[in-house]
Amino acid sequence: MYLITGAAGFIGFHISLELLKKKENVIGIDNINNYYDRKIKYDRLKILKKYSKFKFFKIDLNNKKQLNKKIKIYKNKIEVIIHLAGQAGVRYSIVNPTTYIQNNIMSYVQLLEFFKKSLKNKLILYASSSSIYGELGSRFSLSSKPQTKPISVYSASKLSMELISNVYNFLYKINFIGVRFFSVYGPWGRPDMFYFKFLQKIKNNKTIEIYNFGNHHRSFTYIDDVILNLMKLINKFKNKKRSVCDIFNIGNPKSISLKKFIDLLEKNTGKKAIKKYTKKHPGDLTVTRSNVKREENIFNHEIRVSLKEGIMKLINWHKSYCK
Repeated sequence: MYLITGAAGFIGFHISLELLKKKENVIGIDNINNYYDRKIKYDRLKILKKYSKFKFFKIDLNNKKQLNKKIKIYKNKIEVIIHLAGQAGVRYSIVNPTTYIQNNIMSYVQLLEFFKKSLKNKLILYASSSSIYGELGSRFSLSSKPQTKPISVYSASKLSMELISNVYNFLYKINFIGVRFFSVYGPWGRPDMFYFKFLQKIKNNKTIEIYNFGNHHRSFTYIDDVILNLMKLINKFKNKKRSVCDIFNIGNPKSISLKKFIDLLEKNTGKKAIKKYTKKHPGDLTVTRSNVKREENIFNHEIRVSLKEGIMKLINWHKSYCK
């Protein structure tokens, strides 16, 4: 049995769906907050609820009574926890830092406290972020122990989760795998993400602001490739008998400019966007670049979907969903 926190979110929805298609039992929890439009969260859940092996509970991880009341009966049946719940958004963390302490750090500790003595739990896989590299941009493999220099409270909160995982691994011998995701995009993505807002505004002939004059570079990674590699990690580490606490990158090693990404969006929608170029926003990274050499050796990290193919799939979904 799997527990997915943040099951109504972008990656949480897709990994839940993949597991359900494989006939696994999945418990999904999410607090359905209003950081972005709740409609897409409920629409994702409608798809998941079609599967008889899916159970969903609206739970805030910071509410210990609620967690105990609804999840206690499953506590010793859950073998793998995939923790994807948390407060997203680098820019929002500049203006509202306390919510990141509460919803990324404190909620993670509450989850770990609840499951620290679980008899069945084999693995906790949790979402970290490529943003913790700061302007280093993951130029080095994780095996070379690069310095992490977060430049936002969001990225600092994710780095804190990695350190907390080390503590619980040492104290309780729980197996942990942290995943540093790189610029995930695709169908059912978050409406606050650049590409989603861009498609909405190009459709409605509205002006879109482009920070740093479009000179950001990102390791854009299609959602199917993220799920492919998450499943590889789960299958490799869920039955490890020796204690493991490790962190891996999941991302496209090809980093491209935002300008190129925008160009592909325009070509494939057949429309030119009304663009307003502005300066770099505080907390934004100039470059992210996913180094996955170590990951290729350890669990055969793969990128199968080209940027062109991924953008076409994204646009086709957006047209059908946002009619």
